[in-house]
Amino acid sequence: MSNTKLFLNLFRNAETVSFAAGQTVFSAEDKGPAMHMYVIIEGEVEILIGSKRLELLGPGEIFGEMALIDDGPRSAAAVATKDSRVAAVNRRRFEFMVQETPFFALAVMQILADRLRRTDARVAAS
Repeated sequence: MSNTKLFLNLFRNAETVSFAAGQTVFSAEDKGPAMHMYVIIEGEVEILIGSKRLELLGPGEIFGEMALIDDGPRSAAAVATKDSRVAAVNRRRFEFMVQETPFFALAVMQILADRLRRTDARVAAS
């Protein structure tokens, strides 16, 4: 099963939050106790550093996971590019999923590794 299908299956019945096209989900440097990771159920979200697009994400993809893993501030902004519906995953739910669903933890790690490899390739090319 692909990671996108896994995340959609795991969170298809979760409560969702809606964002209109152009609405900011979070900004770079945001921090605090109410951090969430998000799973896109419908729509598209772009991940930005300044005005530079790092990723354009669609249904079944995740974003915002780094803040749950390391308690650090957001490293980038997330903005809906289309009307979007996302499942917000708080720290408690994230930790439960990691403990109870090993494939969830592996999928998150694979996504982080893939993103790091893409970033490495961009740096090497510049």
